Amino acid sequence: MGNHLHQLAKAELHCHLDDSLSFEAIRELARMADIALPESDSELSKLVTAPENSESLLDYLKTFDFIRPLLQTKEALRLAAYDVAKQAAAENVIYIEIRFAPELSMDKGLTAVQTVEAVEEGLRQAQVDFGIVAKALICGMRQSSQQLTKDIFKQISAAEGLDYAGFDFAGNEHDFPPEDLTDLIRYTQNMKHLMTFHVGECGCASHIAQALAFGIKRLGHVTAIQNHPDILAEFVEKGATAELCLSSNLQTKAARTLAEFPYQELYAAGARITINTDNRTVSNTNLTREYQLFSDFFGTSIADFYRFNQNALQASFTSGSEKAELLEKLEAVYAPYLN
Repeated sequence: MGNHLHQLAKAELHCHLDDSLSFEAIRELARMADIALPESDSELSKLVTAPENSESLLDYLKTFDFIRPLLQTKEALRLAAYDVAKQAAAENVIYIEIRFAPELSMDKGLTAVQTVEAVEEGLRQAQVDFGIVAKALICGMRQSSQQLTKDIFKQISAAEGLDYAGFDFAGNEHDFPPEDLTDLIRYTQNMKHLMTFHVGECGCASHIAQALAFGIKRLGHVTAIQNHPDILAEFVEKGATAELCLSSNLQTKAARTLAEFPYQELYAAGARITINTDNRTVSNTNLTREYQLFSDFFGTSIADFYRFNQNALQASFTSGSEKAELLEKLEAVYAPYLN
C-alpha cells in the first residue's frame, strides 16, 4: 500500500513549524544566523531528533531549544515556513495548518506581528510554487506569562492584512491544565477567532473534559481519552475533532505502547479522527509514514483515510468556499480507490 499512501491527497491540521524543518533548511538557517553545526547529518540528527527513549513530553521538548536561535529574523521565518509547506506538498498534502509561537522568535527584536507576516509570506510563496493551501496557526505557550500571551494575541488580532487560521496553546500541559488558563482561553475566544488546543498528552484525561467544557471543538493529541468512556462519549456528542499524532505520542510516552494509543476506541465510537505528524523532524516522520503506521498497526483502509481527510478539511480553519473546493479535490483523488 506504501506507494498508494504517498499518492493519496492529504490534509494536516497539527504540524509545528520549528520542529518540522528539513536538514537542508536547518543548515541554511544556521548559516544565516552564523551558528556552527556538525558536518554530518547523523550528528545533526542527534541535536534535532528526539531520542526514542524520551522519558516524557518535557524531555522530548528539550530538542526544540536548539532551533529557537535559528528563527529570529523575518527572512529565517519565511524560509522555514516555505520549507515545511514544500515538504508537505511533496507528499501530496493539499491543505496544511502550520503552527508556531511568535514569542519564540522575538528574542532579537521582531514584533509578534512581524513574525506572523514573515511566516505568512513563506506560506504564500509555497502556495504559488506548489499549489498547496497552507495557513498559519498562532500558538500561545501555556507556561509563559499569561499577560505576555494576551499582548501577543491582541497585537496580532488588531493587525491589518494578516491571514492566519486561528489560535492554539502548546507547551507544558502537565503543570498548566486548561482550567489554569481560563481567563486566557476566554480572552482568546472573545476575539472571535477559531481555536484548537493541545490536551491529553500528559496522561491527564480530565484536561480533555476541561477543554470540551470551554467549547473547544478541535483538540490536539487527546491521547489520555482511552479508558474514559464518559469523556469519549462527550467528545463524540459535541462533534469534536481529534488531531492524532502517533509517532510523537510514542516518543513522548503519552502512549507507552500501541495498545495505549486511543485510535481504536475513538474509531469504534465514531469520533472525528485526523492523522498528523506533529513534529516532522523531531519525530523523524512525515505524513505518508504516519499513514503507513496506521495501516500496519491498525489495518486502517484507504476508505478510512478518505474519511479522516474529510474530517480534517471540515474541521480546518479556512473558509467555507475553500473547504468545498478542497473536498472536491480530495474526492477526485480517492474515487478510483473506492469504486
